[in-house]
Amino acid sequence: MSEQETKPAFPAAKPLPSLPEPEKPQRSGARKWIIFLVIALIVGAAVWKIRKNTQEQSFQGQRMSAMGDRPMPVQTVHVQQKTMPIYLTALGTVTAYNTVTVKSRVDGQLNRVNVREGQRVRQGELLAEIDPAPYQAALAQAQGQLARDQAQHVNDQAQANRYSALLEAGVVSRENAQAQQALAGQSGGAIQADQAAIQAAKVNLNYTKITSPINGVVGLRQVDPGNIVHASDTNGLLVVTQLEPIAVIFTLPEDHLPEVLDLTRQGRKLVVEAYDRSGATHLATGSVLTVDNQIDTTTGTVKVKAVFDNKDGALFPNQFVNVRLVLQQRPNSIVIPSAALLSGSEGNYVYMVKPGDPPAELQAANPPAQQRAGRKGDANTGTATNQNQPHFYVVAQPVKVDLTEGSQVILSGGVKPGDTIVVDGQEKLRSGSRVIPRQSANPNGPRAVNPNREDTGVVSDSQNGDRQQGKQDRTGGQQP
Repeated sequence: MSEQETKPAFPAAKPLPSLPEPEKPQRSGARKWIIFLVIALIVGAAVWKIRKNTQEQSFQGQRMSAMGDRPMPVQTVHVQQKTMPIYLTALGTVTAYNTVTVKSRVDGQLNRVNVREGQRVRQGELLAEIDPAPYQAALAQAQGQLARDQAQHVNDQAQANRYSALLEAGVVSRENAQAQQALAGQSGGAIQADQAAIQAAKVNLNYTKITSPINGVVGLRQVDPGNIVHASDTNGLLVVTQLEPIAVIFTLPEDHLPEVLDLTRQGRKLVVEAYDRSGATHLATGSVLTVDNQIDTTTGTVKVKAVFDNKDGALFPNQFVNVRLVLQQRPNSIVIPSAALLSGSEGNYVYMVKPGDPPAELQAANPPAQQRAGRKGDANTGTATNQNQPHFYVVAQPVKVDLTEGSQVILSGGVKPGDTIVVDGQEKLRSGSRVIPRQSANPNGPRAVNPNREDTGVVSDSQNGDRQQGKQDRTGGQQP
């Protein structure tokens, strides 16, 4: 084999130079310490927060435990027995009983306005004056025409009488005599026309003095003196509004219409009370005047018109009022303020105030703070119960709700007239809690607190709110 055959076809590959190994990163020792310190701070802050919350809860628990034995000040009222009105509530608008736009009935210059804006006027009182000169002249002209026609009639009648005599003597023809009678009749008719013209002139002259057609209050003046006014003017001179009496128009749902109509057919006078926009202030008392003759199909309501004397001017046209239509008066009702009624898992109840210390079973359920804390008094407050003061406590008394009328509730059982109940401060109470009863600031029900006192005043005034039936949904205080 030749030398050329033994040579390799390709030269041998040279080995590649090896790459340098990457350097291993080295963690800094300072960085480790920073991470460790951050974790330590977080853990320490969490532990401190937990301990602080535990201490605060313990402090609050001890304080509330100590306060649990202290008498709590509460607002109280007496349960009342009185006549309660049962009513429907509605929204109404005050409307004037009569509104008249006073216009001039004759043309002319407005000489004078004899009343002030806002002045009360009586029917027939002079309001304004139109220049009477043209109408005085027209009256004089009509009177002159009457005098002329009367003289002419006298002459014509005399001629007719002479022709009648000549006709009987056969001197004149019948046609001539009849013609003279006709002339006398024409002049007589002219006299009647003149008398009517005089009457019309007097009426127009009287129209120059504009008087009030009703009793009422004068509104803002529409025309100033000196302007020419016409009988065809649309705005008029003044607007007189009758405010005594005054009307209120309100709507009732058609579901209540049969009940209202039945009462009106019986001849009963349905009392209507008007309150202000907030429903807190009583404005006036009136009665139903009429019920509209049809139901509004778009709203399902019917309009009712009530009338009020409004002697004190409490109602004003276009005023918005809350209306209460009294359907009946329920006598001898047991009534409490709605603020006193609470609702729990076992139903409605009130906190009743009783004199003395709570019974043993209630004291066992609510041990004094000294027994719970193992010390006397309250170190946090530095106070102790005054043993010389009268002692009172409360019990949760279940009640039966008959009807809710606004801010008052009619009960059918559970309490009796004269019982003292809590109306404010129930949130911290439970059966057996000691209390310091105080007179309520609510003028609708508070009285001097004395649980042994009997108080059964009869009142007929209704309180504020809407008619509701069923249980009170208000909750408050602890479960009895």
